[in-house]
Amino acid sequence: MILTAENYYSQEANREYLSVSQYKDFCGSLGKIPCEAQALAKLNGEWEMEETTSMLVGSYVDAHFEGTLDIFRAKHPEIFTKGGQLKAEYRKAEEIINRVERDEYFMKYMSGQKQVIMTGEIGGAPWKIKIDSYLPGICIVDLKVMKAIRETFWCHDAGYMDFVQYWGYDIQGAVYQEIVRQNTGEKLPFYIAAASKEKEPDIEIIHIDDTHLFEKLTEVESNAAKIVALKENDYEPIRCERCDYCKHTKILTAPIHYSELMTDI
Repeated sequence: MILTAENYYSQEANREYLSVSQYKDFCGSLGKIPCEAQALAKLNGEWEMEETTSMLVGSYVDAHFEGTLDIFRAKHPEIFTKGGQLKAEYRKAEEIINRVERDEYFMKYMSGQKQVIMTGEIGGAPWKIKIDSYLPGICIVDLKVMKAIRETFWCHDAGYMDFVQYWGYDIQGAVYQEIVRQNTGEKLPFYIAAASKEKEPDIEIIHIDDTHLFEKLTEVESNAAKIVALKENDYEPIRCERCDYCKHTKILTAPIHYSELMTDI
């Protein structure tokens, strides 16, 4: 299957290729509980994830830098008030865009080729990536808009950590770096161009070192075969019993002990 901007996010493309978001659906990250059952339900068109305001704000900023903001606005009339004005959350997105664009250093990293699609193979599975800003021979950049850049998160097994590891953006960096290497022969540094939704937006260019990316790539390689097997229905998917899909499809068969209520803490 030849990928284009039009079919990149299609069900057909998602069934043929693995992507970072799909990988995290199946395997999770330190901050995301995986659910194989929900991941397969999404692939089969049996379950759709809710499109939250937080996600749309990030997509609004992405669309601006892609040059597709007019199309995004047309597809999402819900971002406007009845009077035709942008709702407060999306006025904040405009503030973030303005803050980013007046920083010359930030914009150097966002000056690359936009939404570059590449495919490759990791762990014996076909993968697809779509790069926010690709500067050939220089670096790979992904744009992230979040609540706060320096917000910390608690993980039971690892303690407090940054948003990069918690949400698995280091996994994304590892996959992107490897697929670009396969296509160009160059192992390029990976950066996150980060902006926050705070009252006064914060901005940073964040580097993830190659040693850490190699560790994450090794992790991805070891998990890829199982995901392919699950997509081919070779295994019964494991339910997390925590996500909305599992709550929606849950069938009770027996009581649980009260001590089981805190198994995730």
